[in-house]
Parts: sequence; C-alpha cells; structure tokens
Amino acid sequence: MNSITDFLQQSLGISPESQTKILYSIIIILVLWSIRYAILKIVWRFTEDPKSRYTWRRSLSFIGGLLTVILIGSVWIKAIGEFGTFLGLFTAGVAIAMKDPLTNIAGWIFILARKPFSLGDRIQIGDHAGDVIDLRLFQFTLLEIGNWVDADQSTGRIIHIPNGSVFTTTQANYSAGFQFIWNEMPVLVTFESQWRLARDILQKIVSEHAENLSADAEKKIIEASKKYMIFYQYLTPIVYTSVEDSGILLTMRYICDPRKRRITEHEIWEDVLKAFSRNKDIEFAYPTQRFYKRPAEKDDSPL
Repeated sequence: MNSITDFLQQSLGISPESQTKILYSIIIILVLWSIRYAILKIVWRFTEDPKSRYTWRRSLSFIGGLLTVILIGSVWIKAIGEFGTFLGLFTAGVAIAMKDPLTNIAGWIFILARKPFSLGDRIQIGDHAGDVIDLRLFQFTLLEIGNWVDADQSTGRIIHIPNGSVFTTTQANYSAGFQFIWNEMPVLVTFESQWRLARDILQKIVSEHAENLSADAEKKIIEASKKYMIFYQYLTPIVYTSVEDSGILLTMRYICDPRKRRITEHEIWEDVLKAFSRNKDIEFAYPTQRFYKRPAEKDDSPL
C-alpha cells in the first residue's frame, strides 16, 4: 500500500492526503450508486406502472446527485466553516453568472411544490401544447399536439421548454381540476330547411354520445370545487340556435375527454350525416351566389 502511495506521489505529484480524499470520494460514489441501484431493483419488482418507475428513478437520481456533491465537498474541505464560506462565495458567483439556469431550477422547484401541472397532464404553455412526458431540473418536455394536426391530436414532435417559463408564460391545464373540456360543433342548415326537426335530431345525437359523461363530470366538479372556484349550472349536452348570413346555425355543445375530442366529433358527424340523409326537408347550407339576368329592353323607336 505504501509503495502505491509513494508511486502516485512521485509520478503524479499527488500527496498522501489527496490520495486519501480521492479514495473516499470514489467510495462515496460507489456506495450511493449501489444504494440507488438496489432501491430501483426493489421498485421494479413491485410495480410495473411507468409513471411510478419514472418518478422513483428521477427522484433517486436527484437525491443521489445532491448527496454526492455534499459528501464529496465535505471530504475535500477541511472544516465545515470553510465549506460554508466556500459555498456562500460559490453561490453568489453562480447567481450572477448563471441567471437563466438558476431561474430554471427555481421553476423546477415551483412545479414540484405548487403543481401547476404534473407528469402525464395535457397542457398549453404559450404557443405550445402537449402531454407532459418528462420533468427535469432545467426543462420539461411535451409530446406536442395540435399545430398542423387538427383536433388536439399528437404531431409526434417532442418539445423541450425551460422551467423558468412557468414564471413568465400563461399555462392552461386540460387535465387538472375539472378534467373535462367543452367542445362545440356548428351545423349550418338552409333557411328553407325544417330547422326545428334538425335541432331535435342533433339534440338526440349529441345526448347519446355525451349524456353519460354528465354524471361523472358532476363528481369531478365536486372534487375540483375543493381547490378551485369551479361552478357549472348545466352539464348536459345542448343545441343552440342562431342565424347566419347563409342559413340557420345549430351549435352542439357538450363535454368530452380532452384526449377524445376528435373521435367524438368523428362519431357525432357520422350520425348527423346519416340522419340528415334520411330527411329530405333538411339541407346543409353553404355560401352561394345568385345571378339575375335582366330582360331585354324593347325598342320603341319609330321605323
């Protein structure tokens, strides 16, 4: 052992004291890594839920990294007082030189503490919308929806957003609180159509597709009202009537799951098309132009 110590001191210029600190640092890293590995093996054995596994893995990585820095720092600093002085000076320098990263760290703490959104939530922040698939120290990641794809379906792109943006950018959460969204589907029929019949048909169709969600939504509102000032007088589907330039506008309004907006529109539209095709008194309206031909003027001049 002494020969190895002498060799390192003579060839690399590492003093025995420094060699001891390096050895302790390696031991700390190996012990903490082994503990993390053992805990993850236990978690993997008792749960197959991807969200739980991800949370455990990210939490252990953060805690392990923090403990590594503290323990190795205490090894290399002779006294706790010196370590505190060093940490204070280091923090002041970092605060000046690394404003944006520190803002992102503060944003990460805010996300964990206040939970404006959680892993798996569907959110919109600024111009970006998507499902939260990752939360890290400096950024969170969205699986994008919308953009060039209609009805809030996935584009397949992954967007990385700095955590600090939660302090400066408005966020909308599709999943928290009420956990449902209101969707509207406008149907325009001609003035000559039997609009009352069309309205009754649409009311029946939208009720068949969305009526069952009303009872569940009422329970969610009771839960959400404990945290937010959320109140709705009516949750049942309804059809509103209004007049446009090209015809009578019948608008179906109903609640739906944020991730099923497109499929519900698809199913409702198919039923609407089938029902209207069986009623000749109902026609869809669309912008048209009419041209009138003036009759030829008679020539009354004398021959």
